[in-house]
Amino acid sequence: MHIIETRNLTYAYPNRPPALNGVNFIAGRKARIAVIGANGAGKSTLFKHLNGILKPTSGEVLIHGEPITKANLREVRKMIGIVFQNPDDQVFSPTVEQDIAFGPANLGLDEETVHHRVESAMRLLALDDLRTRPPHHLSGGEKKRVAIAGILAMEPQVLVLDEPTAGLDPQGVTDLIGFVNTLPERFGMTVIFSTHHLDLVPELADYVYVMDRGAVAAQGPVPAIFSQPDLLARTRLDVPVLQRLMRSLREAGVPLGEGYTYEEVEAAFREAYRGRP
Repeated sequence: MHIIETRNLTYAYPNRPPALNGVNFIAGRKARIAVIGANGAGKSTLFKHLNGILKPTSGEVLIHGEPITKANLREVRKMIGIVFQNPDDQVFSPTVEQDIAFGPANLGLDEETVHHRVESAMRLLALDDLRTRPPHHLSGGEKKRVAIAGILAMEPQVLVLDEPTAGLDPQGVTDLIGFVNTLPERFGMTVIFSTHHLDLVPELADYVYVMDRGAVAAQGPVPAIFSQPDLLARTRLDVPVLQRLMRSLREAGVPLGEGYTYEEVEAAFREAYRGRP
């Protein structure tokens, strides 16, 4: 059984065309899923349905095979944690420590359990030195780490990240990739994220949904999606830099194999030039 499934999910904001139009989406345990698309494609609206922030106009969202209802909404939000693009939408307590404690405390957990979860989340996100700082005095990258820690302290089965690298410097992006990639194996967690930076997708995802104008235009493993430049162009997306480079070199006669992550591309170059001076 899937952790998350949407069936013919449709949603329209008041007095506007549908933001989602018949979306079918599946996420299983320990999956790493990217949802990509141009501005207005429906990514954030889809995410807000996954833990009941928005209610479908039609269709349904199933969590472990059960529709989201008022009766199970609290349990759903324990399982599905969302980190929004702008951390200021989530970070509001007087100190970092209190902010991270807010979620687990509102789950009704005892004080000792809340303390343990907060300490674990701060260690994971390297926030110990910031525990007494007011969140609104932090940098954008620090706020994002606090927002992620607050969700992780609730120990969800699924972590949903809406544009997680927005506002991060290059080192922050590198750190985030390394951290997020530990979650499926270390904690059995499913990770779903959206991004405009398609170069990050092979580093963070195994499976991709391409959204366009509120619908799923394509889905499949990373190689299947990024080997279709016409699809990406049609949905107003750029081919990632590494794939553009390798395609240009192959067209110039360089005998390169396929590669999507940095490690795969490096291996392809080494193989192409093995034994050559």
